[in-house]
Amino acid sequence: MADEDVLQNVGPRLRALRTERGATLTDVARETGISVSTLSRLESGGRRPALELLLPLARTYGVALDELVDVPAPTDPRVHGHPIEHDGMTMVPLTRQAGGLQAYKQLFPPRWQVGNTEQKVHEGHEWLYVLSGRIRLLLGPRDFVLSPGEVVEFDTRVPHAFSNPFAEPAETLILVGPQGERMHVRARPAERPSSQ
Repeated sequence: MADEDVLQNVGPRLRALRTERGATLTDVARETGISVSTLSRLESGGRRPALELLLPLARTYGVALDELVDVPAPTDPRVHGHPIEHDGMTMVPLTRQAGGLQAYKQLFPPRWQVGNTEQKVHEGHEWLYVLSGRIRLLLGPRDFVLSPGEVVEFDTRVPHAFSNPFAEPAETLILVGPQGERMHVRARPAERPSSQ
């Protein structure tokens, strides 16, 4: 796909993202600091999209930059992450993009870090789902045991530590994102019974 073809599709994508959110050009201008006339020309194709315009728009719409410019999908969409060993715990990357939300499968051996209660802090936001086994989470002054099917989500500036003090191994899925970037789960709203 030629560069011009990629850029030609940016305007309609911007318009679709704005209308999906029910926002006006004025609303988007207020959020991004980009003038209404520039936004209008971008959407109509009258202005060539530039990185300094696309970055604030991608942030405002909550999409990755490549979603705006329609980067062609890789021929093989499967992610082939190489396991990372860390003190006996294995992390398997489930995303290939750098930056933004990162997904991992974690494998905790039995009795992993049993005596370690040292809590750490870092910038970001974390979401964890327990697939099997049990995990201990120290989160500030609180102590949790998480079982299969349980989910936690927290700001990683809160001191925290994970361990598996149990006799069976444990597996989790984890999403880690930069500060302020969180997991968004979309579900269809439940149908309301009709009133008669």
